[in-house]
Amino acid sequence: MGKILIIDDDVQVCETIESLIARAGHEAVSSYNLRDGLAKVNNAVFDLVFLDISLPDGNGLDYLQQVKDSSGNPEVIILTGKGDADGAELAIQGGAWDFLVKPSSVKQITLSMRRALEFHEEKQTKAHCVALNLDNIVGKSSEIKSCYDLVAHASGSDANVLVNGETGTGKELFAQTIHENSKRSKNNFVVVDCASLTETLVESTLFGHKRGSFTGAQADRKGLIPLADKGTLFLDEVGEMPLAVQKSFLRVLQERAYRPVGENREFKSDFRLIAATNRDLEAMVSRGDFRQDLLYRIQTIHIHLPPLRDREGDIRELTSFHLSRLSSQYGVPPKVANSDFYDVLDNYDWPGNVRQLFNIVEQAFVAAGSGNTIYAMHLSDALRIKMAKSNLQKGEELTQELQGRSTSASALGEDYVSEKKDSRRLNQDSVINAAVSDILTGELPTLKVFKGIAEKKYLEELLLRHHGETASILKISGLSRSHFYALLKKHGIND
Repeated sequence: MGKILIIDDDVQVCETIESLIARAGHEAVSSYNLRDGLAKVNNAVFDLVFLDISLPDGNGLDYLQQVKDSSGNPEVIILTGKGDADGAELAIQGGAWDFLVKPSSVKQITLSMRRALEFHEEKQTKAHCVALNLDNIVGKSSEIKSCYDLVAHASGSDANVLVNGETGTGKELFAQTIHENSKRSKNNFVVVDCASLTETLVESTLFGHKRGSFTGAQADRKGLIPLADKGTLFLDEVGEMPLAVQKSFLRVLQERAYRPVGENREFKSDFRLIAATNRDLEAMVSRGDFRQDLLYRIQTIHIHLPPLRDREGDIRELTSFHLSRLSSQYGVPPKVANSDFYDVLDNYDWPGNVRQLFNIVEQAFVAAGSGNTIYAMHLSDALRIKMAKSNLQKGEELTQELQGRSTSASALGEDYVSEKKDSRRLNQDSVINAAVSDILTGELPTLKVFKGIAEKKYLEELLLRHHGETASILKISGLSRSHFYALLKKHGIND
């Protein structure tokens, strides 16, 4: 029996889905807002969550990952009251199981629910049976954790894998991890540097050659593809592979057969392929720089590694991990990083990603000498200057953007300011002007008296406009709850 949570502000929708869940023999729980739904999903284990997009206190899509990362790692079916192609795309990209438009038929809801629960049960069973070795992969951010499921999926199959991401994100490390967790782990993991392959030497490098097959071939040589037999062939930076080489390799990939240079017969190699690149292969295909048929072949499973700047919280964990590793490598007592060191690291964009972070941490480790604590001062002057300039540039860009918006809003108010806001501002101005005119009619009061009268009128207007709804009043006025009630008491106003 599955446990299912429905987060939707439409009571009728919740009751309908609850009825379907009960008929299917499962347990149903409903929440009518995000706050209550998130509290429930964090305090109990659910197998499936129906999550509405438009809720009174927020957008369900903004909390999709948080729901998926809760203790039960439930599947999520997104609900929406209208057809929204962009919302569907975001939901699927975020890992939602399905996207249903309300009202959906009973058959559609039931089918989607049944398939999601079957998938969840199978996934949970596999998770208990297969323990991934992730010793060298560090990170607990939701961005990197989403890659772990794909690593498990890839490790349990023999399908071709494409790993893409910026330079330094750990593509080869993930490829090795897949190999080490696969049934081929006891055989070779063979790396092919595609950037170094030339059309003249590619066949010899990949397939091998016989002695005397060309000038300089003084002995038989075994190629990289036969070395990968029963193991894994890793094509590093596959986007750099020349077109002519792509054509040769495509046939090898299709047939798992090759012919060494100078040989008149073919041989078989049972290798598993993992490719990696930091380039946009689909864009290369559209430009004619990469073969579409080869791209289809190499990306049966696609893993995108997020850049370090998007991995919230992982910088500190990676730094701590590397410091521990460096202590063992150098044979010295453990070192810890001071908070000011982390402050600098957290505010940098890391264009070189994890590789750059590890290099910089090692430089600081060495600069700290015999000390047990690493400070920001142990970073090189060049790096600190680069980081400072980067932060200043980001600040300037933000200022320019805000100034640009302000200028545009003044010149073209309708681009940035809605008619509703304009109307509200005019209404506020007229109310303020009227109030001030009333107070200033006749003999002028003291400033203290004027402030008191204006304050009372402001509070009365707040209560009138927002019908005494405290939450709205506090948000608009900027007052704390205690201060608001103190002012009401001061002026003898009943809320």
